[in-house]
Order: sequence, then structure tokens, then C-alpha cells
Amino acid sequence: MGTTYRILIMGASYGSLLATKLLAAGHTVKLACLPAEAELINKEGARVRLPVKGREGLVEVDSRKLPGNLSADVPSAIKPADYDLVALAMQEPQYRSPGVRELLEAVAKSRVPCMSIMNMPPLPYLARIPGISIDALRSCYTDATVWDSFDAKLMTLCSPDPQAFRPPEEKVNVLQVRLPTNFKAARFDSDSHTAMLRQLEADIEAVRFDTGTGKIELPVKLKVHDSVFVPLAKWAMLIAGNYRCVTKQGMRPIKEAVHSDIEASRAAYNWVVKLCVSLGADEKDLVPFEKYAAAANGLASPSSAARALYGGAPHIERVDRLVQTIAAQKGMKSAVLDEVVALVDAQLEVNRKKAA
Repeated sequence: MGTTYRILIMGASYGSLLATKLLAAGHTVKLACLPAEAELINKEGARVRLPVKGREGLVEVDSRKLPGNLSADVPSAIKPADYDLVALAMQEPQYRSPGVRELLEAVAKSRVPCMSIMNMPPLPYLARIPGISIDALRSCYTDATVWDSFDAKLMTLCSPDPQAFRPPEEKVNVLQVRLPTNFKAARFDSDSHTAMLRQLEADIEAVRFDTGTGKIELPVKLKVHDSVFVPLAKWAMLIAGNYRCVTKQGMRPIKEAVHSDIEASRAAYNWVVKLCVSLGADEKDLVPFEKYAAAANGLASPSSAARALYGGAPHIERVDRLVQTIAAQKGMKSAVLDEVVALVDAQLEVNRKKAA
């Protein structure tokens, strides 16, 4: 163990997965969340349940039994300058909500390095990718102005590949992991900030969790890559799976979205891979379709985007629209994606009318 880092994570739901990994490695974590969540987490800790290869059932990790220190607070009570790293773990539309918006602005002004684990890459990260015109992408965001104070050099992206959800019958401090894959982060612009990520990667790798009947290695690691394109591997998965949970008839599980017409899914997936390669990604930075299709077999629920959409949300993360807009800059079009964007647009229109 080298340095103990202080890490601020905005968002306690998905954020608690990354938090648990960091706490197990001995680091100090603060979760920024809603008052009721903060109170519960401060009183009872966070619990993450993970499937582990070769073991029956789920392994439960209780943050109170880990070497690191966890606390939670409301955004207005947090000073970003007290931290070494900030992780963004909320859904993109939440960053413009009162309190959160001000904290994000304070993060930008503090110049503390920032790692996003959202599906929707923050605008300043996309500025690190050569050949993308950023201004044309602003309309894909719920409110693009929340990103204006950030320096692209201080922003990185970590692909939120692990899939997790809050079991509805449990308290809000419980998170269950459905697909225990790795977080894949791109390096920061600066070597010293990247060195911190590599230290966190090594610390998480070294952890052995005591189950009471012996020490085991837990899945979900942090992997740091030199290529800015590695975290974009998630785009093909989102377009072929998550957003195709949205149909004219309503929502369907990811497994069905991918496997009910495997050729259409493969075509949509490989089209996004081709887009990433045209931007400068190396094919080996990305995940082959077969590997994704196999993983999708275990995803028996609709995506969070589809659930939010059919739950009446007036705004959701629009990675579908973002990918469509970036593709248009490269002269690329996909009929499958165009149909998805149209379906999502239409449903959001219905939701906004109801909300008004």
C-alpha cells in the first residue's frame, strides 16, 4: 500500500460499487447523494452483492468491515478541493439538478482530476478525442452548460461495464451486481494523475476479501489504459443492447434485444465498432461482438435507460443520439440507430407532455 487517497464519488447507487472496491483497498471515500441516502449510509454503511466464479449465490461486502473509510453527505456540504480524485457516477440528466450542479461547478473550479463512470461521456472528455466537433454535440446533453468550466486535461472516462441494480425490496444502501466485469479507464492527460489511477488499479488488484471461510479474490477490477478510445467500447454494447430494449410495443430485456435477431444486433454492434475505428480506435481496444453477445445472455432485465424512459422520465442519457451525431460528422449512418433515436425521441415527447 502506498498513498491513501481521498476520493469523492458523486452518486451513491452505481457509485457504491466503485466505492467498495476503493474501500477494500484502504482508501477514503465520500459519496455525494440525497439526504436520506446519506443518513442511511452513514448509519449502516453500503452493501454490495457480487457473483463470484465458482461460488454459489452472492458474496455480500459490507463497507463497515473494510479497511477504508466511507462517509456520505449532501452536495452542498462537500468541498471538492479536499479530495485527490472525483468520480462521476450519476446519470447525465442529474448533473443539472439543484445542489448537484453547484457541486459539479466547484469540482471544475477546484481543478481536481475527474473520472466519469457514466454511460454518457462528459463533453470535456470528448474534446480529448481528435476529429470530433464538440459544439455539434451539445444538443445531445440534457444541459451542456454544466460542463463548460471543465478543463479537458483534467477529465477522463472509465467504461461502466459492470452491470448493477438496486434490488427494489431492499434499502437504498444495497447494490447488486448482475455482470461483474471490469471498469476500464483511459489515462489522464497528466502523468502524475495517471500514476494515481495506476496506484488505485494495483491496490484494487491486490485485495483479498475475507469471507469468514477463507480469503478470495473479488471480481470487478479497475484497468487503466493509455488509449482514450478504450472506454468507448461501451458504445457498441449500448447501441446493440441497452437502447434496443426500446420498441414500439414497450420495453424488453437486454438479452432479448440482442438475441431475438442476432444478425441485426451484430450489424448494429459492428457499425459502432467501425465508427470508433474511424475516430482512431484500435480494433483491439474494443470488445468483439461474440463476447458481448455471450454476456448479454445473463442480462434478463431491460436497461436502465429503457426503464427510465417507460417510467415517465422527461430526460434520459442520450448515448444513442450522441453516437448518431458523431457518426454523421464522419459521414456514417445506421438505419437501426436512426430508428432507435426516433423511438426514444417520441417516448420522451410523451413523457414531457405528461410532466408538463
